[in-house]
This record gives sequence, C-alpha cells and structure tokens, in this order.
Amino acid sequence: MKRLRWQLLIVMLSLGVIGVLLFRQQPVTQEALPEPTTGGVYTEALIGAPSRFNPLLDYNNPVDRDVDRLIYSSLIRSDAQGLPQPDLAESWGISRDGTIYNVSLRMNAYWHDGEQVLSEDVLFTLEMMLNPEFPIPEDLRVFWSTVQVKKYNDFTLQFRLPEPFSPFLDFLTFNILPKHIWDGLTPQELIASELNFKPIGSGAFKFDRLLVEGGKILGVVLSPFADYYLNPPFIEQFIFRFYPDASSAFQAYEEREVIGLGRVTPNILQPSLAEPGLNVYTSRMPELSIILFNLNNPKVGFLQEPQVREALLSGLNRQWMIDHILDGQALIADGPVLPGTWAHYEGVEHVAYNPEKAIELLRQIGFVLPAEGGVVREKDGQALSFTLLYPQDEQHRLLAEAIQHDWEQIGVELELEAVSYEELLRVYLNPRSFQAVLVDFNLGRFPDPDPYPFWHQTQVTGGQNYSQWNDRQASEYLEQARITVDPEERARLYRNFQIRFMRELPALPLFYPVYTYAVDIQVYGVRVGPLFEPSDRFATVLNWYLVTTSETESQASPTFTPEQQ
Repeated sequence: MKRLRWQLLIVMLSLGVIGVLLFRQQPVTQEALPEPTTGGVYTEALIGAPSRFNPLLDYNNPVDRDVDRLIYSSLIRSDAQGLPQPDLAESWGISRDGTIYNVSLRMNAYWHDGEQVLSEDVLFTLEMMLNPEFPIPEDLRVFWSTVQVKKYNDFTLQFRLPEPFSPFLDFLTFNILPKHIWDGLTPQELIASELNFKPIGSGAFKFDRLLVEGGKILGVVLSPFADYYLNPPFIEQFIFRFYPDASSAFQAYEEREVIGLGRVTPNILQPSLAEPGLNVYTSRMPELSIILFNLNNPKVGFLQEPQVREALLSGLNRQWMIDHILDGQALIADGPVLPGTWAHYEGVEHVAYNPEKAIELLRQIGFVLPAEGGVVREKDGQALSFTLLYPQDEQHRLLAEAIQHDWEQIGVELELEAVSYEELLRVYLNPRSFQAVLVDFNLGRFPDPDPYPFWHQTQVTGGQNYSQWNDRQASEYLEQARITVDPEERARLYRNFQIRFMRELPALPLFYPVYTYAVDIQVYGVRVGPLFEPSDRFATVLNWYLVTTSETESQASPTFTPEQQ
C-alpha cells in the first residue's frame, strides 16, 4: 500500500507538471496597442500678436514665424542635430570642389491652391530676398548677392558659389513663396497686401480662417493639406490663439481655451510644473552666455595669460547662477559649439567650480595677497582688478553681481558697469574698448556651427572676434572646416577646435539658455529636440495625434470640437 501511494503521488505530480507546460503553450491573446488616427483639435497659446504671415516679413516676429513654420516649406530642413534633411528639395549633389550645388525639387509638391511648386518659385523668393525694401537680415542679403542661381528646368536648380563654403545647405532653409500669387507686386504693395492674412504655402497645414473679435485678431485656424508631399498630419485642426503675456496664456490653459503653451516663461514655470495634466518639455536654445576678455588691452595684460583665464572660470559657480537666477532654465556651457549638434564634441574638458584650484592656479603664476593685508591679489605691483560690462537689465545685473561675488572669494576685484545693448555694441565691442564684457551670443538661424565669425584671426579687426583671439592653430581648423565637404572630416576639425578653445579659454563660456514648452497629456507623439529657433518645436508635428484606434475599438482622446473654439 505504501508503494502504491508513492506511485500515485508520482503520477499526480507528473500530470501537474504536464498541465503547467500545456498551459504555457496556449496562445496568449494580446490586446492590440492603440494606433494614431486622424482627428482632434489642437489649440496652442502664443505670446504676442501677429503681423503678417509671410516669410519675407516674419524675421522679427516669433508669432509669425511659428505660424509660417506650419504653412510654408523650405528646400531643406535641419534635424535636431543640425543635419540637413530633404523638404521641397528631394535630393542634391555637391561638386568635388564644394562650389556647385545641384538641387532637385519634388514633383509631387503643390501649393495650397493646387498649383505645382516649381523652380520659378524658388527664384522668385530669392529675388525678393535681395530687395533691400524687405526686412531681411543684411548679412543674409549680402551672402545671396554673391551666389549665382541657375534654373535648368521646372524641378532642377544650380547654385554656384564664388568659393567653397560648407555651411551653404543651411542657407537653403528659407521658406518659399508662390510666384503666381505675389508676382507683379511692388515691395510696398506686397507688405500692405491683405494676402498676408490669407497665406498660401506648401506646408503640412493650410490657412483656414482668422479668429476675429471686435476688429482684433485673436487667433488663426489651420487645417491639414490633403495633397502634402509627405505623410499628412493626424491633427484635424491646428489653432493658434494670441495672448499679451505668459500669465494670460496660462490662464487660458486653466480655463481650457488651449491645450498647449507656446512658451513657458519663468513666471509661469512653477504653476506649469504643478499641473498634473500638462507635459513640460525643455530644450536647449541656440544661445550662449559668455564672458569676453579684451586680449589686446595693455591695462589688463594679465588677462592674456591662459592660466588666469582658467582660474577665473574655475572660480565661477555657474550651477548656482542657473539654479538661483535663471530658475534652472539653462545648461552649463563647455565650449562655443552648441551641444546636441553633429559638431559638438562630448569629450571636451569640463571646468568645474573649484575655488581652491582657482586660488592655486593664481599662486602658481605669482598672484598673491599683499603682505600688508588686503583681499585683492597682486603680481609685480599690479592688482588683479578689472571692469566687467553687462547689458542693462535685471537678469544680467544679478548675473554680474554673482560673478563679482565669486571672484572676490579668490582675490579678484571686479568693478561692474551696466550699459544699454546699443551702447555695448557701438561704444565698446566694435571699437574693442573694453576690459571684459558679459554678453549673449545668438547662434540661431543656421544649425551649422561655423564659429569662424567669432574666433578666426581675420575677424579680429572689423569682424565679431571681439576678444581679438589671434590663434593660428584654431584659425586653421575653422578655415578647413569651412571648405571641407566631407562631414566626418568637418566634425574632426570642429572637435580639434573645441579642444583648443577650452585649453586656451580666450573667453569664458557660461551657459546655454533653454526653451520650455508645454502640451497637455491628451496630445501624443510630441518630441522636442534641441532648437535652432522656437518654431523648431514643430519639427515632429506630423507625428502628433489626439485620437487613437485599434483593431477592436476606436478610442478618442478628450479634446475640443471645432464648435468649442
């Protein structure tokens, strides 16, 4: 009996194991993941007022540029790393010597009124850009005046440069206007035309209507363009509403007038972060806050010593400034090339806050505290003392005072002087009549880094090399990077330049400001990479969606209907 019970127990255990194995082999029914589908209304709050929805006229109005980004197309767009990507241009070829660019247009690109996009439209837009009566940046107009443009046929163009210039593809990112709409108008007629508020482009969204109340434009409604040459957007209606300030925009979100905030400024950052239904995105802006030194000013000859400059950077608590003055809205800068781009070198040396190291560096080159007492270091009777200019506004004042405080701790005396932006450029930077200055470099408009204008030795006189850094090795890297077509070789040259820059520190990079953007959680697919201008937040707008579906059901995310707008 004992033996029989034991055998029965073995059989039962075996059957149990077999049952488990069979159960595991049963097909598992998986619920289909929801997929995006067309539908939904997205409404975003913009701070400011529209002027004209025309790429020839939008350079100084971010609101216009945001709207134009969705309506118009350019020959080339840049991705988040700053690499050129096809837009209206389907492909392009570059001659071996880097002076000729042949560009082929898509044959399936159409204007919102049904006309085909042709080479003539590109030529017409360039012709308008060369006209001095349009508010185009002067350096851009001068550049295009040196380029020969030839039409081969309705879909092929050739651009011939006077000399090799590798960043040229960046200059093809301008939005194209339809010639058949605007041809024949004088600049004055074009600027005054009502067509600026009935724009026709070739982008993913087309103009639908203005939202007007009491004669004032409150918003603009866009709808998908069915014949768009890429995948059509999922969003059924894209609405911008205009508000005078960030507080009004945030209130509009709380009252459900909008589900996106075009920009989250410091005064609404904390309440935005506290909103459980609001996703907040932060991205690096194309700006660099930096301290420039006048390396040719004999009154502060000690600033010509790299070890002094390294000590000064080591003595700055940049993270404290970001946390307490900039509300966390910046990233520490480790060089003059924007992080997140193809040209940025991640291995560049980081100079951390280390006042003890700063003091030791100054001691090594003879800067010591005076024997009779005092807090300012001296060397050969010269005090480590100079003047820092800064733009005349509250934020820069606080930053300048923080810099002054940090450098006092290592024995450096700093006098502060606030000046207007206009005076800073005209009286001090252009004539090189300063000792040190706190400034913000705007590196936007073109993703290609091209640090040449700021740091090449030929720009010491008359250019933007305000520090007057005359370094032949660094200049050679920049020269070669400007004429080299091969992207890998260009990346190597810029890597070498960044290493050289951080070794010599002709100026002290402080931080890169960030742009903060917010979208309600009901909007899916939002991705915000590094920005070259605020409208780049729409780079992935074709992937945004509010409505999802699966094989078994259709599920709509809560959103507004057009009647609610």
